[in-house]
Amino acid sequence: MSETLVACCALAPRIGEVEANRETTCAAIAAAAAQGARVVVLPELASSGYVFRDAGEALALAEPADGPTVSAWAALAAEHDLVVVGGFCERDPEGRLRNSAVLIDGARGVRAVYRKVHLWDAEKLIFEPGDQPPPVVETPVGRIAVMVCYDLELPEWVRLAALAGADLLCVPVNWPAMPLSAGPRPAGERPGEVIRAQAFAGVNRMFIAVAGRVGAERGVDWVGGTVIVDADGHPLAGPSDDVHEGVLAAACALGDARRKRISEHNDVLADRRPELYGPLAGR
Repeated sequence: MSETLVACCALAPRIGEVEANRETTCAAIAAAAAQGARVVVLPELASSGYVFRDAGEALALAEPADGPTVSAWAALAAEHDLVVVGGFCERDPEGRLRNSAVLIDGARGVRAVYRKVHLWDAEKLIFEPGDQPPPVVETPVGRIAVMVCYDLELPEWVRLAALAGADLLCVPVNWPAMPLSAGPRPAGERPGEVIRAQAFAGVNRMFIAVAGRVGAERGVDWVGGTVIVDADGHPLAGPSDDVHEGVLAAACALGDARRKRISEHNDVLADRRPELYGPLAGR
C-alpha cells in the first residue's frame, strides 16, 4: 500500500453562520486537494459552530445528511477524488438532533454517517446520542474509521475500530480548553487530548487524524490540537495551536497499520485475553 497524503483542517466555524461555514469548509477541502491530499478531515460541528444557547438554536442550524453542506462536500470529494470526513449538526430522519460526522468517498458518495455516542458536557442537553459502533469503511486508500471528539477519550471505543480493521481513524473534534476537571496545563506540556491520541494510535498500531477547531466562541477557548499520528504514536504533523486556521498534511503509509506485531513474540491485538476483561465489557 503506497503512502497517502492525509490533511486535517483547523478551522474557526462561526456560530449560527451556516452558509459562511460551508464556504470556509469547502475552501479548506479545495486547499487540501491542491496540496495533493487524498483524505481530508474537518472539525466537529463544522457546519454550525458549537456553543449553542439551547436545543432550539441547534435545531434551527441543523441539516439532514443529504442537506446542502454534506452535498457540497460530496461534490468536492467527487471533483478531486477525495475521501472527506467532516462533522455537522444533523437533523436525522426522525427529526432528532445529532452531533454527527459523515464519511464521503469521492467515487461513491456518502458511505457512512456516524452519530456521536459519548456526548460531552452540555451536549447531553441538546443531542440524542448515537448507538452504533464506529464505522470502518473500505475506501480506495484503505480502511477508514470515524468517531467524534469525546469518543476518542474512551479506549474501549477506539479499540473497536482497531479490531474492525481500521488503518486510519478520522476524528472531527472541538476540544475546549481547561475542562472543569483540570487545572492549567503545565508550561511546555502537550494537551492531554493529543497525548491520548498518540497513545491510542500506538497501542492499536493505527493512524489517527484529528481535525480541531480554533478561535474563541461565546467565551469558550479551545485546545486546538489538530494532529496526524502514525501507527507508532508519533505525530507526523501538528499538533496545531488554538489560534491559527490552516491545513496540516502528512504522508501516511497506511499499510503499516496492518502490521500489529511489535516484537518477535508480541502482537498488539493477538496478545489480548478478552476472557479476563469482563469488567471492561460491562459484565
